[in-house]
Amino acid sequence: MSTSAGKILVYGGSGAIGSTTARALHSRGYALHLVGRDAARLDAVAREVNATVTAGDVTDPALFERAANEARGPLDGLLYAVGTINLKSLQRLTEADFLNDFRVNALGAAMAVRAALPALKQSDRTPSIVLFSSVAVSQGFSFHASMGMAKGAIEGLTVSLAAELAPKIRINAIAPSLVRTPLAAGILSSEQTVSAIASQHALQRLGTPEDIAALAVYLLSPDAGWMTGQVIGIDGGRSSTRTKG
Repeated sequence: MSTSAGKILVYGGSGAIGSTTARALHSRGYALHLVGRDAARLDAVAREVNATVTAGDVTDPALFERAANEARGPLDGLLYAVGTINLKSLQRLTEADFLNDFRVNALGAAMAVRAALPALKQSDRTPSIVLFSSVAVSQGFSFHASMGMAKGAIEGLTVSLAAELAPKIRINAIAPSLVRTPLAAGILSSEQTVSAIASQHALQRLGTPEDIAALAVYLLSPDAGWMTGQVIGIDGGRSSTRTKG
């Protein structure tokens, strides 16, 4: 397959959203380097999309330089599709909870971008970076104190880097509501729970990895060439509509 579309570094390549986005990018002719914690799943996805890989955990500070080096730039984009779901009351949240959520979601994103910057700057295009926030940042949900803090930091990082890296590099963030993924399996423990949460959305369903991947591919592509510094909700209407009185 032609790689004329460019090369994208995908963190979370073994996860539901990262792997789905990787498949969509591959179908559009992008070359890929995948980073993920689950080496077996990462290799399986890599075989599907003809990608190179770096296996490792984003809590390891050495991972980011290693991934950037093994990706062998120049790079035309970066997707950081890594996150946590840690829903507890404030009284039950420990310092370790807060630090881990921040490290995985926000600090990891910042370190991934920093390590990839030299390769992104080598691109002869306008590279694009896509990060992940959450609808919980703008809405405020119970038991989301740690998650809201960590994802809120992503939004601050997005607008700050959009200013700092312009005009050479674009950066935007996606803010989903709940998506059906293995990461969310603990929340979606029964169809009754799924139905109750779905009913809180105007479109009366949860998101799918394909929903999110479609937006991620758009933001990474030249079609979004005049977009930077944006946090874009894709949440079934949860952040903007109320269908019941």
